[in-house]
This record gives sequence, structure tokens and C-alpha cells, in this order.
Amino acid sequence: MKKISLAWQIMIGLVLGVIVGAIFSGNPMLKVYLQPIGDMFIRLIKMIVVPIVIASLVSGIAGSGDIKKVGRLGGKTILYFEVITTIALVLGLIVANVFHPGTGVDMSQLAKGDIQSYVATAQTAGTHSFATTLVNIIPANIIDSMAKGDMLAIIFFSVMFGLGVASIGDKGKPVLVFFQGVAEVMFWITNTIMKVAPIGVFALIGMTVSKFGVTSLIPLGKLIIAVYGTVIIFILVILGPIAKMVGTSIFTIIKVIKEELILAFSSASSETVLPRIMQKMEKFGCPKAICSFVVPIGYTFNLDGSAIYQSLAALFIAQMYGIHMSLTAQITMLVTLMLTSKGMAGVAGASLVVVVTTLGAMGLPVEGLALIAGIDRILDMGRTSLNVLGNSLATVVMSKWEGQFDQDKSLVYLNTITDTPTQEAAK
Repeated sequence: MKKISLAWQIMIGLVLGVIVGAIFSGNPMLKVYLQPIGDMFIRLIKMIVVPIVIASLVSGIAGSGDIKKVGRLGGKTILYFEVITTIALVLGLIVANVFHPGTGVDMSQLAKGDIQSYVATAQTAGTHSFATTLVNIIPANIIDSMAKGDMLAIIFFSVMFGLGVASIGDKGKPVLVFFQGVAEVMFWITNTIMKVAPIGVFALIGMTVSKFGVTSLIPLGKLIIAVYGTVIIFILVILGPIAKMVGTSIFTIIKVIKEELILAFSSASSETVLPRIMQKMEKFGCPKAICSFVVPIGYTFNLDGSAIYQSLAALFIAQMYGIHMSLTAQITMLVTLMLTSKGMAGVAGASLVVVVTTLGAMGLPVEGLALIAGIDRILDMGRTSLNVLGNSLATVVMSKWEGQFDQDKSLVYLNTITDTPTQEAAK
């Protein structure tokens, strides 16, 4: 009997979780049994993220050893991220203007979610400028940054450390070998953890469905449809042509990372798949140095799904309260979103914090976010999946841009994950 692939195992866990969550909707015992399983799975993934990012970056950067290449890659990556996320913000505003998902919503039927923590974070983060964010990239204490999971500071330190290892020549080879070994060990742990991913997905999605139920989604159905519809449009209309321009297909990328997309959707967490995305894209033909650099940075600066949600949610709340926003006001909102989203880089719950900050800056009712915060988990599942897909494509774009994409390696890998070998792969 043919072994069931990991993608199908995760999908089965997803379907069973939906069924169990629907049957036992609102049952407190479900939380007692499923919550610990889901939490343990998320913790298993989180415990390896920092070590794998550091080890991969140090070994990748030390292997290339060219500070000019690193600087050029960094500039191109940030430029690409800025353009793509701005397009995502604009698309969110366009969809909100065309379909008016917030118009006619009966607010009396909506339960308020707790957004006090996001309001407090927004008030604290609001005093920080983009310049402050840049300053905070440099860690004052790398151990403290590692403990907090401050990814930008970790990336900065790892890049500098990798360049330092490369600069000392033969003396640095034992250090390079050590970090290469650490990276291999961490990838082994990652693959081992993924064997229990179907169980983790079952618990996480079961809890989600049980918590919300179907009836609670109906009043905000237009917002859910708008967010997921915009995500699909972005994939087909924006990411699709970009993938074609760099000689691949967005559906090929989806095929390569299908397990990770299902897991990201189920867990609503990009961290759960970060190690595997780096590993998969390297197998697909992207150099280790580019994968280990672009993917972690993308998790902070290239959040396409989050950008779509932020602009859609802000305009949705204005429409829900019957507040008309002129074109000038919407352009101002767009600029505000662009600035706040970059200023909140690395802030926990950044998407909601950005929306809170933008609403306050535009004079819109911040309490409106509490009315949609209850279903944020449902929306987060979709935007997280797009974030993962966008960052995976970004590694290919940067690899092609740098002229380092290994086409032969890509064809061989595609041949291993498809039933029908291509002529190119067979050569």
C-alpha cells in the first residue's frame, strides 16, 4: 500500500479537526484536551526557529564571504518587499471600495473582542519612528534578542558574524563547519517534528472551529469573503505574473510548499513553517545564503496578506460606521499604513496594532476593531498563508535577480515531487 504523503496527512488532520470542532462546538472539554496538543506543537516549532536562522545565516553568509554581495542583496530585497507590500495595500483599498464589505453590517449582532493589549502596544509603539525601528535592528544584547525572538536583531548579528567568520580565512573554517553542523541538526529536528504535524493541525483547527462556530461568522461574512477573495486575486494577478517573469509558475511554488501552506493556514502562524520554507526553497534551486537571508527578513517586511488585511479592515470599519472617506483621505490612509507597518516591524500582533494605530491617526473609531477581532483568527489563517507564499516566491526572485538560481537542481527536485518526470529533469 502506497504511503500517504505528508501533505495528505496534514489535510486529513485538517478535515478531521473541522468535523470534530463543528460537532463539539462550544464544548469546554474540547479546549481541555486539544489546547495543550496545539500549544505543544507550536512550541516545538518555535524552539528551533532562532537556532536554525542563526546557523543558516552564519553558514550561508560565511560561505559567500562577500560583503558587497550581502549589501546588494539586502538593498534589492528591501526594494522588492516595499513595492510588493505597497501593491497589496492598494489592492485591499480597491476591493473595499468596489465591494463595500462594511456597508450595511448590523453592529448590534457583533460580539466585541478584547483589543486592549493591541491598543496598549500601539500607544507604546506609536512613539517610535521608523528611524527608531532601524536603530533597534542593532542588538544591544544578542542573548536578550534571542530570548525575545527579535528576528531583525538576530538577522543583523548573524550577518555580521558570518562576515566575520569569512574575513578571518582558514581560522574561521572550524566555526563555519560548526554552524553548518548545527543547521543540519536543526533541519533534522524540523523534519522529525513535521511527522506529528497532522496531529498538531487537528488540534489547532479543531479548537478554532469549536470556538467560532458557523453562526458567529455570518454577520461578518462579507469581510471574510473580501479578505479571502483579495488574497486569491493577489496570488493570480500579482504573484502569478511575477513568478512567470522569473521563469517559473506560482502553481509550481504552491506545489513545492503545499505541506507548509496547509500547516500555516491551520496554525495561523508563519513561524511554524519558517525552517521548512528555507529548506524547501534551497532544494528548489535557491542558494542557501539567499534562502537564509530573504526568508527571515520577509517574515518582518514582506507580509503581503497582512498588508491586504490592514487596508481592508481599516476601510471596512469606516464603512461599518457609515463614515465616507474621500480619495484624498484614502491616499492619506495608504501612506499612514505604509509608515506604520514598517514602524511596527517585529511588534507582536503587528497586523492588529497597525490597524489600531491607523484608525487613531485617521480619526476613525478604534473600537470598531473590537467588533471584528473575534474572527481575526479566521482572517489570520488566510493572510498567513499568503505571507508564506509571497516569501517563498521572493527567494526565487532574489536568486534570479542575483543570477544564482540553479535551474538544473530545480528540475531534479520537481521531478522527485511529481509522478510524471519532465524531459528536462530526465536529462
